[in-house]
Amino acid sequence: MNVIQLAESLGVEERVVEGWMRNENLPFLRDSGRLLFDRTQVAAWAADRGLAAKAGFLAPARTAPGLGIRLEPLLRAGGIWRGVEPQAVPATLERIVGTLPGTSQEIRRMLAQRARAAGGITWAPVGHGLALPHLRSHVALGREAALLAMMLLSGPLVGTEPPPDTVAITRLLFFIAPSPRSHLELLARLSSTLSNPELRKLVLDAAPDDELFRAVNRLDELAVPRAEGAMPKPNGGQG
Repeated sequence: MNVIQLAESLGVEERVVEGWMRNENLPFLRDSGRLLFDRTQVAAWAADRGLAAKAGFLAPARTAPGLGIRLEPLLRAGGIWRGVEPQAVPATLERIVGTLPGTSQEIRRMLAQRARAAGGITWAPVGHGLALPHLRSHVALGREAALLAMMLLSGPLVGTEPPPDTVAITRLLFFIAPSPRSHLELLARLSSTLSNPELRKLVLDAAPDDELFRAVNRLDELAVPRAEGAMPKPNGGQG
């Protein structure tokens, strides 16, 4: 692999790879002026630093949590963030990424870098003032590396994809999934859940945390057997 391919595989910028070469002894070869990387050597190097089985080609094939995704534990992991100023949304997203369970500091730093990058977030408005922002590019993470964060904004969000019903976006549900497959499953599950009028009203009314958690749990009980689904330990959010 070349520098560009390795950077894309690990989800970082090329300058991060170059820094690893200078400061972290990332193994590489020179071939006619080009820098090349052997997959086996890179995998061994990454394993020593807690990056193996976390991203790109280093991830194990089996990372999806399955179809039975429970939203309530994911929401407890990501937290409910109240009174977020619209201009503070990018910084808040970065803070939320920093709470992602089941990952190393290096992986969280990589994901935060993706969130900061221009076009790094897909906003996915779903109407009624709601949107489902998520990282535009997906990586394979560990099974426990998942969260759902609810942001109750103090005002309308501007400069994103236009909502389908012209209602200004004031509520964000940001999520990170363990794998590309589970990302699609979680996106579909959230879209379906937000179609529930009771939950949607609670979100729009900025109901107390306990009410929101109970409402999401009730919908989980209807949709998912208790034994299934990703159950990350709560990291806590900002209530």
